[in-house]
Amino acid sequence: MYYIQDADKPNLICKLFQIILMTEDKIIIPIDNKTKISDKKAQKLAKKTKKILNKTMCKKIVISENIQEQESFVNLLHSYSFDIIEGKWLFEVLAGKVLDYIIIQKQMKKEETSISILVNNISENTLANLKQIVKEYKNVNIITNHIEKFKKLEEDILEESGIMITIGNNKKKGLYKSKIILNVDFPTELINMYNIDENAIIVNLKENVRIKKKRFNGISINDYEITFEGLEELDNDKRTKYKAYKIYEAGINKKQPFIEVIKKIEKDKVKITKLFGINNVI
Repeated sequence: MYYIQDADKPNLICKLFQIILMTEDKIIIPIDNKTKISDKKAQKLAKKTKKILNKTMCKKIVISENIQEQESFVNLLHSYSFDIIEGKWLFEVLAGKVLDYIIIQKQMKKEETSISILVNNISENTLANLKQIVKEYKNVNIITNHIEKFKKLEEDILEESGIMITIGNNKKKGLYKSKIILNVDFPTELINMYNIDENAIIVNLKENVRIKKKRFNGISINDYEITFEGLEELDNDKRTKYKAYKIYEAGINKKQPFIEVIKKIEKDKVKITKLFGINNVI
């Protein structure tokens, strides 16, 4: 795994000849955080980066926040099929912790809080999270375009815990009473078709969503921050140039069973520290 970052003060020769430096597990691109590079320069730098990574046989990379703003460069890296850590996979895994964080910060009561979950496709992570959330919150409503996929889940939860969940797809009433909406995989266009409580908190796990309704005064959360044991021991560049959740996700073996991922998260004392909405922070 390699970390790709900007140079604090690019050497004039490196900048002029577009020389990419490597040090330990870092690839340093000869641009500073104030420069927006041209598409032509982005293409040259991306090709050189690809060549370096191909020599190392490395496919997994973490991109610094400053480099992330160089859209042309990042898009080219995506086109080369590198495994670029975005943090969204981890966000879904941490869904339960995200809900707990909101409950505490907003001084809500779990037993009185209605949770709606927007989901069309069931992955192992989604299934495990749904079962745990239902046990803890009781009042859970699943909104989906594929009701038939969730019938087995409904039966399993009822059999295991005696808890009934509501599964439906009513665009007028399905979300209207929910104070917290966990959006697993609904895109912007789809979620905006539903009536939403104007003060609801929406957590978008897989893609950034903007609620377009004029009366919506709630919070649409698209980003987050975490802390974990060992974070402060990382070098200054990693602590200041990269999102902590990207660093943490990069160190997880995603092929291992979900329960093992959860054990690791608990062992490493991963905690949500902030949730970022459009013009709001929780």
